[in-house]
Amino acid sequence: MKNRVLPVVPALTLLVMLGPVLAGLYGTVLPAFGHLPAAGLVGPNLDAFRALLDWPGLPRSVMLSLTTGIGTTVIALALVMLLVAGWSGTRAFRALERLLSPLLSVPHAAAAFGLAFLIAPSGWIARLLSPAITGWTNPPDWLIVQDPLGLTLMLGMVVKEMPFLLLMTLAALGQTDAARARAISSALGYGRTTGWLKTVFPRVYAQIRLPVYVVLAYGMSVVDVALILGPNTPPPLSVQIVRWMGEPDFASRLLASSAALVQLALVIGALLSWRLGEILVAAVGLRWIASGHRGASDAAVRIAALAAASLAALSILLGLVVLAVWSFSGFWSFPNALPDAFSLKTWMRQSSGVLAALGETAFIAGGVTLLALVLTIGCLEAEYRQRRDLTQRGLLLLYLPLLIPQTAFLPGLQSLLLNVGADIGRAPVMLAHLVFVLPYVFLSLADPFRAWDSRNASVAAALGASPDGILWRVRLPMLLRPVLTAVAVGLSVSVGQYLPTLLIGGGRVATLTTEAVALTSGGDRKAIAVWGLMQTGAALVPFALALIIPALVWRNRKGLSYG
Repeated sequence: MKNRVLPVVPALTLLVMLGPVLAGLYGTVLPAFGHLPAAGLVGPNLDAFRALLDWPGLPRSVMLSLTTGIGTTVIALALVMLLVAGWSGTRAFRALERLLSPLLSVPHAAAAFGLAFLIAPSGWIARLLSPAITGWTNPPDWLIVQDPLGLTLMLGMVVKEMPFLLLMTLAALGQTDAARARAISSALGYGRTTGWLKTVFPRVYAQIRLPVYVVLAYGMSVVDVALILGPNTPPPLSVQIVRWMGEPDFASRLLASSAALVQLALVIGALLSWRLGEILVAAVGLRWIASGHRGASDAAVRIAALAAASLAALSILLGLVVLAVWSFSGFWSFPNALPDAFSLKTWMRQSSGVLAALGETAFIAGGVTLLALVLTIGCLEAEYRQRRDLTQRGLLLLYLPLLIPQTAFLPGLQSLLLNVGADIGRAPVMLAHLVFVLPYVFLSLADPFRAWDSRNASVAAALGASPDGILWRVRLPMLLRPVLTAVAVGLSVSVGQYLPTLLIGGGRVATLTTEAVALTSGGDRKAIAVWGLMQTGAALVPFALALIIPALVWRNRKGLSYG
C-alpha cells in the first residue's frame, strides 16, 4: 500500500463502518417525530410515540426484550466464567474448547432451528423417549418453542453466545498470568474455582467487558432467533419493529421508528444498569476476597459448570444432526425415533432455490469480507509504520456498530436509501453487511498482526525490500493462517446477517439466511432442515479451509509459518 494512501485508510474505515450507523440513526429520529416528507408529513410531533404507547402489547414486548438480553448475558457469562475457573488447563477443558470453538461459526438461525427440532413436543428428544419412557403415542400439547415467557428464546441465545464469550475469555487469559495466580491461590489453600474467581476473574473481565456488552445489546434486539424461538403474541420489541416496517402504510413506518428509538433507549439503559451492576459486584467482591473464604469444596460447582457447557455444545451438535436427518427423511410419524425411509426428494425440490441463494450469499459475503480485509490490513499497517496504536484508542468505536441495536438504525438507513433511490441491488446490502463484518475481521486479525516479530521486517529491509514489499512478500505470507481465519470469521458473520439483508434489500435480495427464516411461518421441517444445513455449511467450510490451506502451504516450511 502506497504511503500516500495508507494514512487515509483508518479514516476511511471509520467512515464506512460508522457512517451508515449515524445516517441510519438520523433517518430513524426524523420519522419517529413525525417528519417524513416523502409521505407529506412535516414534524416535529409526538403522534408516533402516542400511538406506540396506545399499543397494548408494548409492556410485554419491552419486558421480553429486557429479560432475554439480561438473562442471556448473566447466564452465559456465569457459565463461561465458572467453566474456565474450574477446568482451564485440564484435559477435559481442552476437549470442550475444541468442541465449542468451531460452534461459534454456526449461524444463529441454524442453531435455533436445530434446538427447536430437538426440544419441541414432537422433537427428537421426545421421539427418543417415547413411548417407552414417556408413554406418549402423540406429541403432548405443550408450548415449549415460542413460549410466552421467552424461556426457549433465552435458552437458544445462551447456547449460541457461550462459545463467543469463551473465545473472548481465552484470548484475554494470555494477558492475565492466570497460571501463576492459580498456583499461588492453590498454595494458600483456595479451591480451584474460588481461587480463580478471586485472583484472575477481575483482570479477565476488564478485557472482555465490551464483548459482554455486545452480547447484552444483541440479546435485547435479536430478530432471527426471536422469530424462530420467541413468542408471537406479542413478540419481543425488535420483531414487532420489523413487522411494522414491512407494512405498506406510512403510519406503521412512523410507529416502527418510534419503537426503534425506544429499543435504543432500552439498550442504553440496560448497558448503564449493567455498568452500575459491575460497580456493585466489584464492591461486594472486594469484601468477599478480604473475607478469606477458601471455597475448598467447590467440586459440585465445577461439575455443574462442565455439565452445562457440555450440554450447550451437544445441543448445537445434536441440532445439526437432527437437521440432517429431517433433510433426508421420508415419512416420519411420531413417536418413531427415525424416519420410515430416507429420500433425496426434499434436496431435489429445494435445489434450484438453494443454489441461487447460495450464489447470492457467496457473492455478498465474499465481496464484503474482501473489502473488510483490505481496510483492516491498511489500518494495521498504518499503525505499524506510523508507530501509533490506533485501535486501542478507538476500541469503543470499533465495537459501536455492535452495541447499537440493528433495529435502531437499519430502518432509518432503509428510509434514507429509498429517498435517494439507492435501495435496489446488492450494493446497499453489502454496505450494511460491512458495518458488522468489519469489526469482527479487525478484532480477529489485530492481535496476530501486532504480535508478528518485526525483526523479520528488519532483515527484509536490510536485503533491500521496500515497506510494501515487506508487507506483501514477508508479513502477510507468514500471517497466512490468521488472515484466512479472519476471512472465515468475516464470511461467517456475513452469512448470518438477517435483518440488514431483509430491510436494506427490501426483500429482493434472497440469501440463505433470509430464505431459511422465511420458512419459519410455513412449518415445513424438511425444507427448513435443507436451508439450515446449507447455511451452516456456508459458514463452516471457510473455517475448514482456513485450517487446511496453511497446513498445505507451509508443510515443508514450518519455521516460516505463524499462528
